[in-house]
Amino acid sequence: MSGLLDLLNSPMGKQLISGVAGQTGQPENKTADVLSMAMPLILGAMKKNVAEPQGAQGLMSALSSNKHDGSILDNLGGLFGGGVDDDVVQDGAGILGHVFGNKQPQVENALSQKSGIDAGSIANILKIAAPIVMGYLGRQKAQSNVSDANGLNSLLGSMLGGQPQQNQSLIMSLIDADGDGSVLDDVAGMVMGTSQKKGGLAGLLGGLFGK
Repeated sequence: MSGLLDLLNSPMGKQLISGVAGQTGQPENKTADVLSMAMPLILGAMKKNVAEPQGAQGLMSALSSNKHDGSILDNLGGLFGGGVDDDVVQDGAGILGHVFGNKQPQVENALSQKSGIDAGSIANILKIAAPIVMGYLGRQKAQSNVSDANGLNSLLGSMLGGQPQQNQSLIMSLIDADGDGSVLDDVAGMVMGTSQKKGGLAGLLGGLFGK
């Protein structure tokens, strides 16, 4: 099972970073930083949604459509060649609205602060990244013969493996921005493979927002 960081480090990932940088007018090194944080965040939010039967059903159904079967990964040169198609961007906006909901501005602002790229450009990067994440997930789902919510949950967890520390704290803080702690602990366990106490998390979150 290959994780997201493997994808970004592959030749396909380099093509993706270069294409997104060209599309948004941002330097490649900063674009790479944003994608390495944004793509795990999108997956982490999906993993949270899969915990609810309705969320799992919705994601399974979206991944079963031809739009998210992974074919988008086969022609990244074509995707970025003449500028990203509006249909792809609209699809990305829909995916982001679904997985982040009303927390999308918080996600964009946090990534902007972390990367030094303005929030408007972050929003554009996310809209291109989301369909690619879905395509990658759809392909992994087909290869792993995933057919139910438990399988999808495991697949998302394995794809999130090996995240650096800064991504772990970012994922935790943004996905449970209302601070009730329950999702926080779930995501902490998912990303770090450990059961965390809230006190330890509070230190991480304080560090993230410089409090």
